[in-house]
Amino acid sequence: MKILVIQQKMIGDVLLSSILCNTLREAYPDARIDYLVHENTIPVLDNNPNIDRIIRFTEEHKNSKKAFLKLGKKIRAEKYDLLIDAYSKLESWLLSSMSGAKKKISYKKIGRNFIYDVNVPYSANPKTNLGLAIERRLSLLEPLRIESFYQPIPKLFLTEKEIQTAKNLFSDFGVDSSKKTVMISIIGSEEKKTYPLVFMSELVDFIGENYDVNILFNYFPKQIEQAKKIYNSCSEKTKSKIYFELLGQDLRSFIGIMNECDVIIGNDGGAINMAKALNKPSFIIFSPWIEKKMWATFEDGKNHCSVHLKDFEPALFDNKTEKELKKEAENFYHKFTPKLIIPKLKAFSATHFG
Repeated sequence: MKILVIQQKMIGDVLLSSILCNTLREAYPDARIDYLVHENTIPVLDNNPNIDRIIRFTEEHKNSKKAFLKLGKKIRAEKYDLLIDAYSKLESWLLSSMSGAKKKISYKKIGRNFIYDVNVPYSANPKTNLGLAIERRLSLLEPLRIESFYQPIPKLFLTEKEIQTAKNLFSDFGVDSSKKTVMISIIGSEEKKTYPLVFMSELVDFIGENYDVNILFNYFPKQIEQAKKIYNSCSEKTKSKIYFELLGQDLRSFIGIMNECDVIIGNDGGAINMAKALNKPSFIIFSPWIEKKMWATFEDGKNHCSVHLKDFEPALFDNKTEKELKKEAENFYHKFTPKLIIPKLKAFSATHFG
């Protein structure tokens, strides 16, 4: 049996959708399972024993019709028995159409249901604390009737060398191993997913002033000036606990570093999803335009907690579309003050490093 799973979105989406590969491996141990993803997300799939081959979707495929058609022909030549399209956008619709797979499954969407043999309706609300993002992905497997094999928790697979490299890095920077280490995702993947820097520095100070912990910052090298603004706004006591330059140089090194941390706090995004895949407790600050019910995975009020402005000011969101919320993100963020967040952050901190 040959299976192709498609997910061309960002790191968090690709990591979450890998639960399809993990589940399919449990259900069909002898199958060949391939995963088509955008090339910049591949590091979160390294060493995953449930994926036989990763098919790279590149910028060339996106920008060149010739390259795209060549990829489609390559997929068709594989003669897949089963194709699961978890991306469900124009590019994957075309590739699914060209694939010639015997059975094709995707989400139910007007105007393209003819492409797939089974079209699964979107669930509107989560039924469990797995979160809607995971439940929707698992729903793509319902036509196969393999519920007993479900693997709902995404996983990352580190080598012993990667683990040791991270340990050595902590040692080189003099990180006190007797204390808990808190990773703070201080900057989001884009401005509209980034809690205001002045507010974030207040939250960092709350942790630094009240808890005897090591603090690491997660940010991209290109975001260093923003990261410095947060650092420079912190008290001297907090600064003494921050290892500002202990930073992963690539995605795999970040995963190794995160594996050595005890918890993650901060902006929603790929870092949070990777931390959860490493079984690390999380405290998420959601952007006002992101649906919490979608990405608040494994929420239990203890190990995985989150805050959203809608939790405190629900009337602000009445009759607002996602497009409108995104446009007004800055105004909404400025209503989302640390004063609202700190009581919940205090409870989370008391549980995990208080």
